[in-house]
Amino acid sequence: MARRNIDYTSVDDKYLRQRSLKSGAAGWVLLAGLGVAYVISGDFSGWNLGLAEGGWGGLLIAFILMGIMYTCMVFGLAEMSSTLPTAGAGYGFARRALGPLGGFATGMAVLIEYAVAPAAIATFIGGYIEALGLFGMTNSWPVYLATYVIFIGIHLYGVGEALKLIFGITIVAVVALIATVVGLVPHFDSANLFDIVPDGSAGSSAFLPYGFSGVLAALVFGIWFFLAIEGVPLAAEESNDPKRDMPRGIIVAMLLLLVFGALMLVLVPGAAGSEAMGSSDSPLPEALRAAAGGDSALADFVNYAGLAGLVASFFSIVYAYSRQLFALSRAGYLPRFLSLTSKRHTPWVALLVPGTIGFLLAALTGNGGLLINIAVFGATVSYVLLNLSHILLRVREPDLERGYRTPGGVVTTGIALVLAVIALVATFFVDILAASITAVVFLAALAYFWFYSRHHLVASAPEEEFALLEQEGSNLT
Repeated sequence: MARRNIDYTSVDDKYLRQRSLKSGAAGWVLLAGLGVAYVISGDFSGWNLGLAEGGWGGLLIAFILMGIMYTCMVFGLAEMSSTLPTAGAGYGFARRALGPLGGFATGMAVLIEYAVAPAAIATFIGGYIEALGLFGMTNSWPVYLATYVIFIGIHLYGVGEALKLIFGITIVAVVALIATVVGLVPHFDSANLFDIVPDGSAGSSAFLPYGFSGVLAALVFGIWFFLAIEGVPLAAEESNDPKRDMPRGIIVAMLLLLVFGALMLVLVPGAAGSEAMGSSDSPLPEALRAAAGGDSALADFVNYAGLAGLVASFFSIVYAYSRQLFALSRAGYLPRFLSLTSKRHTPWVALLVPGTIGFLLAALTGNGGLLINIAVFGATVSYVLLNLSHILLRVREPDLERGYRTPGGVVTTGIALVLAVIALVATFFVDILAASITAVVFLAALAYFWFYSRHHLVASAPEEEFALLEQEGSNLT
């Protein structure tokens, strides 16, 4: 979009001082832990619903395709985050490559994903607590409320403390996954993977009980194994050395998630059956109980530790949505009061507003599957735009200083782009109502930008400065 279509508003130094984050709070190890934390809840619950959509074979194909998509995209994100290290992350990358409209569209898609994903995770936390019989819970809305209040409160206290706590909780969750592997390996039976009766649809078989259409439907749940890994670059302004730490942190996190996801996909239904696991709210402990023939100490441990996995993802995605909202608001794309920070340099308004919306979504729907579909729609839109951004930056600015270069260059992110488009289309096949409602919200946000916020942007916001410097350089050339 040409500069003449955008109006910038002058702000004083106080404006940015009231909107500053704490730098130097994270090295690459904490960033890798943050990347795993974003996603690890997907190993404990949610992915298994794909068994009911595509059978084990359909979900396996979905896992492989989405694993390829995310791995290729992560290499592109590693490059862009080392080159444009700002809190806007995806919005900042797309702003440089696609202009203000493309940047805002990417940021809003990410924001939809991150605002709704914690609501879905909150419903799974409620399911795990009900499975344990804690507090005599029969309705989980008090769990949703407590989850939001406690963990947003910790974020309000300070980012350094929050990231270290996220890392500690994630370690507990990883131990639970390892314990699950140890407990299920002796009970694995490949026949359990194919215990869903084929429905007779086109291409249906023991491997694909719901046929070819089941593979498309399972793509959404293949995404759940990796959803939100792209949030690591949102910590760029709070990291020690983003040019070095960002690529290392996000790539290490992605490799770990591929291993954990593959193990859960094979062992959980392989021990307890795909049909039974396709409708479970707490698949890992249920699989362990099925393998043991009843209650077991290991199942109880994984049930409790599984809460740590769910909490880790909830806690970390709250961090992510606050930084994305903070960056969009600081630059004037959304109301500026949303980017105010406290004396401890935490974006308190950006933490509270999406948290309130997420709690209401969880309490009013109580439907984790529906919320997954909404979050995945936002995610897939952003993936299309992020991969396109990497390709355009490589083509238009080949000499831009980069701290890391994507192996395979635009071919790598081109593969991710094609798969992201397929995944976006798949969201309408899985739940056309959820995808359509989310699309309407997304279009309403774009209308807000077009008719209002593009006339009130802040040129001194870091993401805008990066883009404007490039534009001025092009004009001089």
